[in-house]
Amino acid sequence: MSERLLGLVDGARERQVAVIGDVIADEFVHGRLARVSREAPVLILEYDGATIVPGGAGNAAANVAALGGRARLVGLLGHAPADRAVARALPRGVDRAGLVRPRRYRAPVKTRILAGGLHSTRQQVVRIDHPAAAPDDAAGARAAFERAARAAVRASDAVLVSDYGSGLAGPGLVADVKRLVARRRRPVPILVDSRYDLLRYRGVAACTPNESEVEQALGVTIGDDPQRLETVGRTLLKRLRAGGLVLTRGRRGMAVFAPGRPTAHLPVFGADEVADVTGAGDTVIAAIALALAAGASLLEAATLANYAGGLVVMKRGTATVAAGELRAAIRSGRREAG
Repeated sequence: MSERLLGLVDGARERQVAVIGDVIADEFVHGRLARVSREAPVLILEYDGATIVPGGAGNAAANVAALGGRARLVGLLGHAPADRAVARALPRGVDRAGLVRPRRYRAPVKTRILAGGLHSTRQQVVRIDHPAAAPDDAAGARAAFERAARAAVRASDAVLVSDYGSGLAGPGLVADVKRLVARRRRPVPILVDSRYDLLRYRGVAACTPNESEVEQALGVTIGDDPQRLETVGRTLLKRLRAGGLVLTRGRRGMAVFAPGRPTAHLPVFGADEVADVTGAGDTVIAAIALALAAGASLLEAATLANYAGGLVVMKRGTATVAAGELRAAIRSGRREAG
């Protein structure tokens, strides 16, 4: 199995993935704990610095590139300082031709305040969300986005839709993408990661929700009940009419559902070293998309993604996993199994 996985990592090199959706600016503000304020029972942090990196679809595209693929990123990005920082931070493997830059638009910003001492680990103490600012011509921006999406899909081996709730990349767009890829000679898998609207997507190759998103969508609680997990997974798979469902469960690992196949349960990789789960879902879907583009089965793709997800949560902030790191993790897993 490990030789097959290593072969898929190599086979994913230079595969083209259209990454379509909500580009977010992830800002991390770092500070050292100084004292408790006399004005209110709150901590005072001495400012150390701040960084801005691509989040949302931008992070998914960055992970595709880090894993050796070529990402064709399609989304909206403005000209505000945070937007420009995101554009500068995109790696070389991300094609930016599909980024639409409308006037007066500003991408959403998620500001995370991280606090820690000189010799202690910095922890997130609060997050501040700044919503996107609407462009001057919203209809024109959407039309340009949809044209860019169609162009990206025509030249890609897989399509990844990252829906963080802006309404930009929704079920209607996915339906258009499905019609486009139906004309291609070889199958082009379409994958969806939808934060709030999962049940509206139908007939894609795979969806990758986390457990809390599934619980919210279906109004259930899974917990540690294996029978409930099985029932919920099969119900969702049937309602979505999807080729597969990869349900991420945090410290419980992953559950992989496919029609006519038994459910596969993957224990989390590197659970004892979790540092930060920010953006881990983007890493998971990027790895699955690339693996499917390289000819993997859904279970093989999910297994690779399980390694990648375990690696990325060992890193601070919104991060990526390189192909070399993934190969090393697969080899270490082989040694442990032996």
